[in-house]
Amino acid sequence: MIELKPLTVHDGMDVFELVQEITEGGNGFINSLYSSSFELFQEKLHKNVEMSLALNLEPQYVPQTIFWLYIDNKPVGYGKLRHYLNENLLQHGGHIGYVIRPSARRKGYAKILLSELLKEAKKLNIEKVLLTCDESNIGSRKVIEANQGLLTQINNESCYYWIDL
Repeated sequence: MIELKPLTVHDGMDVFELVQEITEGGNGFINSLYSSSFELFQEKLHKNVEMSLALNLEPQYVPQTIFWLYIDNKPVGYGKLRHYLNENLLQHGGHIGYVIRPSARRKGYAKILLSELLKEAKKLNIEKVLLTCDESNIGSRKVIEANQGLLTQINNESCYYWIDL
């Protein structure tokens, strides 16, 4: 069973263990939820709920919603969906960032996660989605291309893909 769940302040140890397994900054993905303790993780959950509601945003940030991908009731990855782009996100990051925990990689879950995140982007009335990834990240490039990503530019070792919704 596939389920995409938005982050809530009630998320528990299962997703804490997921984010602990993900290397901070691995493959160009910034694991902003990584925490040294469950208590600090819970604080980050609260901040991310506020961020999704555009509350207390610092000027350089845009609203973003985090979603957990569950496969058979186990969290295997998560994605960040930014509600719109600022100048910084046009250069690096785009609308969507996603990551699969190392123990669940190479099973097709990233393709599923991105597909589900694109459905959520459509609900926000986003018509064109920008995704960026490192040029050397062949796995992510294949995932984006499998979801109809059109490579429009390679600049400073980053690939820029657009997906029409």
